[in-house]
Amino acid sequence: MSNHKLATGQLTVLIMALMATGIGQSLVFAILAPLGREVALSELQITSIIAVSALVFALASPHWGRLSDRVGRKPIIITGLLGYTAGTLVFTSVFYAGLAGLLGGTLLYGVALLARCGQAVIMSATSPATTAYAADNSSTDHRTRTMAKLGTANSMGTILGPAVSGALATFGLLAPLYFAAALAASAALLVWRQLPPTPQRDLVPRHLRVRLRFADPRFRHLLATAVGLFVGFSGIQQTLGFTVQDKLDLNGIQTAQMTGAALMISAAFTFLVQITVMQRVRLDPGQFIRLGLLAMLFGAAILASADRFPLLAVGMAFIGTGLGLTIPSIAAGASLAVAPEEQGSVAGLVAACPAIGFIVGPICAGALYQMHPALAPMFSAAVFFVVLVLLVLRERR
Repeated sequence: MSNHKLATGQLTVLIMALMATGIGQSLVFAILAPLGREVALSELQITSIIAVSALVFALASPHWGRLSDRVGRKPIIITGLLGYTAGTLVFTSVFYAGLAGLLGGTLLYGVALLARCGQAVIMSATSPATTAYAADNSSTDHRTRTMAKLGTANSMGTILGPAVSGALATFGLLAPLYFAAALAASAALLVWRQLPPTPQRDLVPRHLRVRLRFADPRFRHLLATAVGLFVGFSGIQQTLGFTVQDKLDLNGIQTAQMTGAALMISAAFTFLVQITVMQRVRLDPGQFIRLGLLAMLFGAAILASADRFPLLAVGMAFIGTGLGLTIPSIAAGASLAVAPEEQGSVAGLVAACPAIGFIVGPICAGALYQMHPALAPMFSAAVFFVVLVLLVLRERR
């Protein structure tokens, strides 16, 4: 694969593609808790929709990454964006039927789950293909900084998503989701028109394509760290709406707006870290990861005792700081550990890690929240602590 500097125009297109999906995902996370309650779904049913679709996402991501090695990054990125568009429209239509009284109970839950899983199969194509495109076109010396720049796309998406969610929620809880679908379609058009394709000479022939394993000793500790990180983070994120609504005694639209504000604060700190610390401080990926986990541990501990919005905001700021330090470092560390022809494959594995975390985290945190609200962030704090200790012990060995 090529190993030159990623052109500004290429980086901008990649950022726009990831930002579109980032905005869409943050909209779903801000809206789903109050929306689910509006159609009488339980907390566990709501979080399990995220968890089961995350399993599908995790299974599909590595396949898309390997396919992008063979057919090129551009068509796979476009496939993911168009799949996200169609899937969001179907998912939103299911809840429209629920709000209209056409679907309800177990049937509504089952149809919503199937719609979200179908969306996850296709939308999982965008992230690994985008990450691999950036790795193809960045030198080893600039890999961490390039991944941090790419990470700003998700951060900006998570900042803008809640802001859009709060503004559009005044027109109804479904309005932000229709906006997300339109945005993803626009991003697909931008990629098609502006992103140069992978040169033919850089494509990996079918008989030579590499199938990497999660247990590969070169990067398995990074993947394990990423999974643990997102188990804890997803537990916080998926119960945040319940926490905000119950502790502040809000209605559905107010809950969506305040949850969006909390997520926006977290994303703002992630973005700030990625454009300052990650671009100017020269540490190796492992050092950044340790600092990030420590910040997330503090954030989860604060959230466990928070009973007012300002304290919730402080906890989410620590969570955002930790995400800004860890996510690009994990992606860069895994990319640097493999050969050029393995970039798509390893990007698929890295992209699957957040989804694997979202399988376990929401289910555990949702169940614990029903027992006592403080148990959900305490669970996340325990996960961050265990992952940090295991990472430190491995590096000492």
